[in-house]
Amino acid sequence: MIEQVLNRRNVMQALRHVVSNKGSAGMDGMPVKDLYAYLTENRERLESEIRLGKYLPQPIRGVEIPKGKGKTRLLGIPTVVDRMLQQAVSQAIAIRFEMEFEDYSYGFRPNRNAQQAVLKAQQYINSGLSHIVDIDLKTFFDEVDHSILLQLLYRKVKCPLTLRLIRKWLRVPIWKDGKLIKRRKGVPQGSPLSPLLSNIILNELDKEMEKRGLRYVRYADDFSIYTKSKSSARKTGNEIYLFLKNKLKLPINREKSGIRKPINFQVLGFGFVPTYVKGEKGKYQLVVSEKGWNNLKLKIKTITRKTTPATFDERIHKLKELHRGWLGYYRIASISGKLKDMDGWIRNRLRYCIWHNWKKPERKRKNLIRLGVDQEHAFAWSRTRKGGWAVAQSPILITTITLKRLRLRGYEAMLTYYEKIAPHLNEPLYTRTVRTVV
Repeated sequence: MIEQVLNRRNVMQALRHVVSNKGSAGMDGMPVKDLYAYLTENRERLESEIRLGKYLPQPIRGVEIPKGKGKTRLLGIPTVVDRMLQQAVSQAIAIRFEMEFEDYSYGFRPNRNAQQAVLKAQQYINSGLSHIVDIDLKTFFDEVDHSILLQLLYRKVKCPLTLRLIRKWLRVPIWKDGKLIKRRKGVPQGSPLSPLLSNIILNELDKEMEKRGLRYVRYADDFSIYTKSKSSARKTGNEIYLFLKNKLKLPINREKSGIRKPINFQVLGFGFVPTYVKGEKGKYQLVVSEKGWNNLKLKIKTITRKTTPATFDERIHKLKELHRGWLGYYRIASISGKLKDMDGWIRNRLRYCIWHNWKKPERKRKNLIRLGVDQEHAFAWSRTRKGGWAVAQSPILITTITLKRLRLRGYEAMLTYYEKIAPHLNEPLYTRTVRTVV
């Protein structure tokens, strides 16, 4: 196995993967752009240390990232060399576990994605399984038991050198608040190996649910079970809770877990609302969760804030990147109505940026005249005491900085892009089926 890990083609593929992901430097400060040169000079030494079992990974750099509601999540950033080696190990052992993973596990697997998981959940709900066991694993990545995980790895990976290498990465300390903290459980979020390791341990949960004949969907540590009645949901939830506690030693967050109805349930940023089509009672369509909309608005505000130092073209470019990423994820939801309102709000914010950029009254007057406003109104509006946001929403800018003019400068409405990429726009969303992934 260690020879597969250290195979030149495998290592170079891992290097390209790490470089394409970019990311911050680890404790040694080495950026990803220097990784190729480092590997060229140190390949033989690295291979020798790994084969002799003498390779020692460097400590992980801990970084707190915002989680929402004032909370933070600890992200572990290994050095770029460790990231490359972890990726090489992940590539070598993933194929041994992939064939064992269950069909309804969608996270961090080839040819599977979050949209497939959400559509499967919708399919369950619309088939009458409307009592949902929603279980939230409490700080899952910090709670993984190393001994259980290593036992599961040993079933497929018999190579002692590879197992020793993984164990060293699991036990390496994390640098936080100026000191090194020992780690005796958990896998660091931010490690290329963590997604595979999380799937390996949670595949035991999948097997248990399959054995019980449950209908479920899992994406990494987010999973939910779909049942016909509240009593069945309560019984199932208690049984799975005991399995997680006793077999996998994984605690659940009781505050965030419970039995939900579709209208109160959210999965991977999507919500469910009833449809009002005649003859289709009990069907639900997908919408974007309130958190998803709020995150989008927050990012748009940052890009279109008048004090943000950026040209109009730079703002348009950043908006396009944001829109394409956000809509690429939420394209399966029914969001046309809200997108129309969002587009109007974005255009007004762009007008506000333009108005603020004109700054002096005389410049405002001249620009208004260039846009077709008569001299009297141009003078009056250039000296107005109204705030910039009020002017941006007034007829004087809406009729001059028009949608047509904004398009000429590169602006594209979110609704326009959504209509290009949304699948089956003319088909009710609840009728869609999930393609079988081979």
